[in-house]
Amino acid sequence: MIIVLKHGSGEAEIQQVVGRLEEEGFRVHLSQGVEKTLIGAIGDRSRLKALDLEAWPFVDKVVPILSPYKLVSREFHPADSVVRVGGHEIGGAAIHVMAGPCAVESRAQLLETAEAVKAAGATFLRGGAFKPRTSPYSFQGLEEEGLRYLAEARERTGLHVITEVVDVRDVPLVAAYADILQIGARNMQNFLLLKEVAKAGKPVMLKRGPAATLEEWLMAAEYILDGGNYQVIFCERGIRTFETYTRNTLDLSMVPALHALSHLPVIVDPSHGTGRWQLVAPMAKAALAAGADGLIVEVHPHPDKAVSDGKQSLTPENFAVMMRDLARLAPALERPFQGAAG
Repeated sequence: MIIVLKHGSGEAEIQQVVGRLEEEGFRVHLSQGVEKTLIGAIGDRSRLKALDLEAWPFVDKVVPILSPYKLVSREFHPADSVVRVGGHEIGGAAIHVMAGPCAVESRAQLLETAEAVKAAGATFLRGGAFKPRTSPYSFQGLEEEGLRYLAEARERTGLHVITEVVDVRDVPLVAAYADILQIGARNMQNFLLLKEVAKAGKPVMLKRGPAATLEEWLMAAEYILDGGNYQVIFCERGIRTFETYTRNTLDLSMVPALHALSHLPVIVDPSHGTGRWQLVAPMAKAALAAGADGLIVEVHPHPDKAVSDGKQSLTPENFAVMMRDLARLAPALERPFQGAAG
């Protein structure tokens, strides 16, 4: 439920409502705007009815949240949420690009890539240190060694680091190195992991599962917010369909759908969404046109030698061309492009 206070309600009135709700066992979330103060109450609705809050003189109305996801919904939080990482704001006016290799293969490979994507205008460095793979015989990642290389690349370039965490046991370790924790598609409904990253104190990027519905995705994000972490970013990375030419079907309709239903920012992964490097730049442009707040793209200095996802990785040269094209597109969308100066 959302309790809307009348314009002009002061701190005393707010605390009176909050205190009474907490006495009845509700978890309370406060949103104070210029015109209105909203108090979200999560708990037993029957107990809320017994309080008869609409009879209180400074309460304007009580609105039920009908969707099964509460904290994630735009009903609960009408304004867009902004995820702040260092000096960057994801979900604000500017468009951000996260770029780097699928897997951290070596120190030299990562540093070369980091320097290249930084020069082209990327603001975040992506790279997998822990790699969940379909085959147990495939490269599984350098683990903490890879995390150290990511930290070194951050020191050299100033790029903030996003990397995947795949196991509850590894959350403290990855959080010690990463600026954003990524929950991969395979783990979207790993609820124990979602609860654990909620406690880590770091922003979380939640990728859509390959067969997940919109509501299932929203409910997965709800786990993280319910755990007290409101710094969550959705990432559309394609879903599994009958099509075989592309790796996945990139569902760009989810970008405006998420913005309509939720206050959380949305980025798009055209690399996993297509599986073909030739399609990455066109779909990146389409994603921004659909309203995405940013992109996450795979870049490798030698895609033909990559241990994973070489077919969908851009070379540094191709990435730089794409970034110049995106910088030209951004003014038409009336959004500043963070990488424009690159």
